[in-house]
Amino acid sequence: MSKLYLVPTPIGNLKDITLRALEVLKSVDLILAEDTRTSGKLLKHYEIGTPMQSHHMHNEHKTVDTLISKLKSGNTIALISDAGTPAISDPGFLLTRACVEQQIDVECLPGATAFVPALVNSGLPCDKFVFEGFLPVKKGRQTRLQLLAEETRTMVFYESPHKLIKTLANFCEYFGEERQLSVSRELTKLYEETVRGTAKQVLDYYTNKPPKGEIVIIVAGRT
Repeated sequence: MSKLYLVPTPIGNLKDITLRALEVLKSVDLILAEDTRTSGKLLKHYEIGTPMQSHHMHNEHKTVDTLISKLKSGNTIALISDAGTPAISDPGFLLTRACVEQQIDVECLPGATAFVPALVNSGLPCDKFVFEGFLPVKKGRQTRLQLLAEETRTMVFYESPHKLIKTLANFCEYFGEERQLSVSRELTKLYEETVRGTAKQVLDYYTNKPPKGEIVIIVAGRT
């Protein structure tokens, strides 16, 4: 029976994969992986021999029709990203939407995603929050920051290490230096770190200690 499975994978610690995720990855006809080299390490660790195919932001538009045809032929496919839950700032939305439009069954397994532990661990209100992912790099960045300056809910951002200083400086400028925030990096890994404080305090910290690894920023809403 044709079905698309969206399967979360560990964001660092390989032990964070679920038993159900392993079961699905072993049973499907094909695994779509954002980077087959990265995912290959995970599959090898758990002795999973299911065929893999590359599915990333640069080719997902071109491959959707072919994948839909495979699913309509009765194949089962699992979609995974390099880390975390597919479609959360990673490929997955286009294929999921196409399956829904074609009335192909889609099932998303629960599992690892970076922003949930970062949010809960921040000490900031997490009863209401907005996920922003990556801010625009250039076009639209200023406009987005001006709008978010009025946001009253806790905000969640993803950022790369070489852009963290710029983003924290932007937060100081648009949200104010006293806005509370939390930066979590290398979640579930050996050098996991969470730094909490005002925007200015956290900016000063990382200015003196250049960050490495994947980063989640949690920012308090406007009070």
